[in-house]
Amino acid sequence: MVNHQIIGDRNTILSIDDLAALRENLHEQRLFRQEQLQQIADTAAPRTDTLLDRQAASQIEVRVKLAASARMVLADVEAALARMDDGRYGACHLCRQPIARERLMIVPQARYCARCQHVREAQR
Repeated sequence: MVNHQIIGDRNTILSIDDLAALRENLHEQRLFRQEQLQQIADTAAPRTDTLLDRQAASQIEVRVKLAASARMVLADVEAALARMDDGRYGACHLCRQPIARERLMIVPQARYCARCQHVREAQR
């Protein structure tokens, strides 16, 4: 007997095994992002009263952008895990239709189906 979290056509059905694999992937991503943020914090240059040269300023800018990106992905991963815990995982936040299994296997923290994601990106 195969249990399914989401009922739909064969492209949207997530089996218990799929959900377990996706949860494991999300936990791995969370650990990676947490470690990445710790490494960025550990390599932060100490503040000095002297003017930073261009290279040091550039390195700081890169670290700030990397940290911001890592925090965003970490928040998305945490939100996906919370949706799993609440039984809301795999439904598009806009149209409420199931997100394609293939999409979730590639981007397990996806909040939107491919169509709605495309619409959101086109509005930017």
